[in-house]
Amino acid sequence: QMQLFESGGALVQAGGSLRLACEGSGDTDTFSRTIMGWFRQAPGKEREFVAAISWRADLTYYSDSVKGRFAISRDNSKNTMYLQMERLKPEDTARYSCVSDLTWGQGTQVTVSS
Repeated sequence: QMQLFESGGALVQAGGSLRLACEGSGDTDTFSRTIMGWFRQAPGKEREFVAAISWRADLTYYSDSVKGRFAISRDNSKNTMYLQMERLKPEDTARYSCVSDLTWGQGTQVTVSS
């Protein structure tokens, strides 16, 4: 069974940038064959979709709230998916989690100060 581990979350000022990573371990054959995505959840709010990427990385999808500011990518040779976040806003503050084939990571906290 595959496990996912997120990293890269931090406290950053509005307008700043961060790069999140999601690394798979265990059954990594699954990693390279499935669509993967990022979701986020802010305190008191429901979890929301952020971005997704096809297994060959030829298709990407973004929520309207991050389109043009965030970029999702993956390196199947490293069993790692990334989320490059630019021009961060306070409303981007949330715990960001990655998902693949119904397996979720524990998340990494992103806090954007105004």
